[in-house]
Amino acid sequence: MTTAPLIGAGVIVPTGDGRVLLGRRITAGEPPTWSLPGGKVDDPGESFEQAAARELAEETGIVLPAAAMRVLAVLLDHELGRPRLTAAVLAPPSLAAAVVTEPHACAGWERVALDALPEPMFYPSALVLGSWLPDLAAVRRAGTHAYPVTRSAQVTG
Repeated sequence: MTTAPLIGAGVIVPTGDGRVLLGRRITAGEPPTWSLPGGKVDDPGESFEQAAARELAEETGIVLPAAAMRVLAVLLDHELGRPRLTAAVLAPPSLAAAVVTEPHACAGWERVALDALPEPMFYPSALVLGSWLPDLAAVRRAGTHAYPVTRSAQVTG
């Protein structure tokens, strides 16, 4: 039996002063973790940047334009027993208020100092953060692959 891959985006929302937006993930059936905003690419024809902007708005109420988002890397893992492809997407710095719009999945949003990131971190979020700041690179588990995106390789459409 073949299972469909999961395709999504994790959104790094820096503050510009050494902090990043993280949520307390409380998804049913999973242990609580800390997570970046993000989620699946849902809409036909949706880009990673568009998915990142949509998910950010849906999960936090923060509206930033997709055109201001930048894909840093594409990450592939098999933690769920099937392929999960996550784009690491960097949003422009923002101090906009983040609200809990999905209380079944998130217990709250906080801006956390990069030198004091909480644990445990949702695995894809750890990978996304590691693609942004190499000093934060998570230990990649077996079956995890990272593909950095270079500026010259980016194509928009």
